[in-house]
Amino acid sequence: MTVEEEYRARYQSGDILWDVGRADYNLIEVVTQKPIPGCKALDIGCGTGDNSIWLARNGFEVTGTDTSEMALAKAAEKASNAHVPCDFRRVDFLKNAVEGAPFGFVFDRGCFHSFVSEKDRRRLAHNVAAHLLDAGLWLTLVGNADEPRRGPGPPQRTAGQIVSAVEPYFEILSLQSSTFESNRPNPPRAWRCLMQKRQVI
Repeated sequence: MTVEEEYRARYQSGDILWDVGRADYNLIEVVTQKPIPGCKALDIGCGTGDNSIWLARNGFEVTGTDTSEMALAKAAEKASNAHVPCDFRRVDFLKNAVEGAPFGFVFDRGCFHSFVSEKDRRRLAHNVAAHLLDAGLWLTLVGNADEPRRGPGPPQRTAGQIVSAVEPYFEILSLQSSTFESNRPNPPRAWRCLMQKRQVI
């Protein structure tokens, strides 16, 4: 089963524990504390749109992509009800370019860690770089392999796996241990990685 097929099946079954109904606090902290000014932003694997909507409310021109039509329909409904403009599109990011590039900021919450092979993770990093302006920023939230697994949760990756995939294309500005925004009493641990696209000399 491909990543696309797995997520489609999970949305159809309602097995979407990552969909917490609000923007992830990691995104909010990074954007407001760095700060990252409003610009064209791409939310990869946007799900039902909570992070895209938060970005749009805070001065970003947002394109959200996902492979699940069900998730995208819900995202569009949420954005309409919130009266914020977001452009949601069904895109397989490993295979297709996203119209509207280049972007100044890319966010993904759990897209990077969905890919099992190092080749696919590096391909994702390459594609993110290709969609960014020079010196553009990428914030990714990744399941943290330092956490002993006691039940179901997001895929886990090591810090070394993140660095190996992104280093050819990005300078890592920060790599911190954090947790995912969650409705669980013990939120799963995450890596919070903020990167800047390397400039070709």
